[in-house]
Order: sequence, then C-alpha cells, then structure tokens
Amino acid sequence: MRELILKTLKREKHISGQELGKRLNISRTAVWKHINELRNRGYQIDSSPKSGYSFIKSTTLLLPEEIEPDLNTQLMGKHILHYVEVPSTQDIAAELAIDGVPEGTLVITEMQTKGRGRKGRTWISLPEGVFLSLILRPNLTPSRVAQIPLIAGIALVKAIKQTTSLQPVIKWPNDIIISNKKVGGILTEMSSEIDSVNYIVMGIGINVNTPTSLLAEPTAGIAASLIDECGEYVSRAKLVQCFLCEFEIIYKIFLASGFPSVKDEWKALNNTIGSQVKVNDGVKDIEGKAIDIDNDGFLLVRQKSGDISKIISGDVFIIEPSLTPEL
Repeated sequence: MRELILKTLKREKHISGQELGKRLNISRTAVWKHINELRNRGYQIDSSPKSGYSFIKSTTLLLPEEIEPDLNTQLMGKHILHYVEVPSTQDIAAELAIDGVPEGTLVITEMQTKGRGRKGRTWISLPEGVFLSLILRPNLTPSRVAQIPLIAGIALVKAIKQTTSLQPVIKWPNDIIISNKKVGGILTEMSSEIDSVNYIVMGIGINVNTPTSLLAEPTAGIAASLIDECGEYVSRAKLVQCFLCEFEIIYKIFLASGFPSVKDEWKALNNTIGSQVKVNDGVKDIEGKAIDIDNDGFLLVRQKSGDISKIISGDVFIIEPSLTPEL
C-alpha cells in the first residue's frame, strides 16, 4: 500500500487524503499513517487543508520503492531487501541463498560495520555509498566462478558511465579505478559441489557520495569517490538500477556463450593490459608486462626473461601504465 500511495503522490501535483483513500479503498486515517511512514523514511511530502498532500522530494535511502520503478530487468533485483545497517550484506545474502530465495535477489544496506573484500580484507563502508550483495545460481562449474567478477566489472563501469560524466576502468581482476584510485570493488563467494555451483553471492562496494577526505589511513590517498571525481551528487538508486540492468544483459550472454564472448568488451574497459605490473600471487612477486587475459579470464604476464606467467589469482600493482590500450 505504501508503494501505491507513493506512486500516486509522484503522479499527482496535489491530492487530498480523502481522494487518496477513495482511490486506494482505505480510510483517511490509514492514508495519514502511510504518509507519516513515508516521511520517516526520508520522503518530503507537504500537506495543507486546501490542497491536500504534495510530493516534494524523494528519499536518499536505497529503498526498494526507489530502485524498482525504473528497473527494466527480468531477474536481477526483482526481490530487494533493504537494511539501514548490517554487519555484512554478504552474510545475509548467504543465509537467504541457503534458504532457497530466487536468483537475482538483492540485499542492500546504507551502512556495513563489518564489510569485507577479497582475501578477508576489511572494506571500509563510507556513508552514502552503495553496498549490495546479489544472489546468483548459474549453471557453472566452480572453476568458472572466477569469471563472474570480470563480467560484473564491465556492468559496473558501464553503470557509472551512464550516471556520471566519469570514465572508470577495470584493474584486473575486480577493482574499479578512477584517476588511478580505487572507487569500487567486487567480491564473489560461493557454495559448490565438485562439479557444480549451488549459489554465488556477489558483493559490490562503491564509494559514491561521501568525500574521501573522511577516509583514514591506510586507504587515504588510494581511494576515490564518485562525488569527488565528478563534483556533483550521484543518484545511488539510478546507479544501482543501471548496474542491475547492465549485469543482467552481460550475465545472460556469458552463460549462453562463455567468457570469450565478452572478453573483448572487458579488454576495452581495462587499465591493466599493456601496463608494467607487479603481481603477488600469494606465494611470490611476478614482474613484467601484462599482455593479455586468456579465455578463462586469467592474466598473462610476460617477464623480462620472456617467460609468460598465467596469473589465476593475485594482487596487481601497476608500475607503469600503458600509454596505448591493447585490445
């Protein structure tokens, strides 16, 4: 009912409580209670004895009613759970996945107190950011799950381009970079059998509308936020909508035709191939030129000796950026 009232208020310039109740078959008292609930959720709604209720401004919260109306997807985000604050959206989404919720279910929060990145690292969740987890149930072998962050990176870059004037790039495997600083990251965690995936929980974290001057060490100086880079407020709801739409498109292509079908698009959006890099694979450091990614999504690095190392997983540090992108 709250969603119907909100849609009506947005559509009508002015409407009385009596008329609103008549259209929705509820009492004026019920209308008043729903209006107050909307106000408590951050919506600005004016009221006067003569003209009735007037919609003034939407909430800045990432509520389902802000994301769903313009979400043109068949699967992603059709079921949204919103929280004001949680330890981690990944943990909530994992519990939901175990309970059997449908693919595309989205868990989103205004604040995380125990957000995490790859390898168990802490993800500092700035206020006015985007912190979400998406439940996926692809028909994949576990070995192909490492390709999911790569295709998600494509969708996230395209979504940022659609909602800002910025030109982000992807640093292999899962960092979103603007002005050589990290603005977002992607984390995938899964439950699997030997030859099949039960579910994947894909986490996205993006610094959106909080100045990075608020960041403490060690992230100060290496992190970016969209508002700092573009100089204006960014609609988080629109950003999430665009991401879900773009991800659904590329996810379907990926499932139907494999990673090679989207590899060229990833390469067109990356800053890693062609650069001199140092990679820590968890065992040793490898230095050389990143020359390509293969059809499995693994990074290929040519060392000074001429040997080519295949990097399956690791931390990439760009020593000397490529002057001309290699596609």
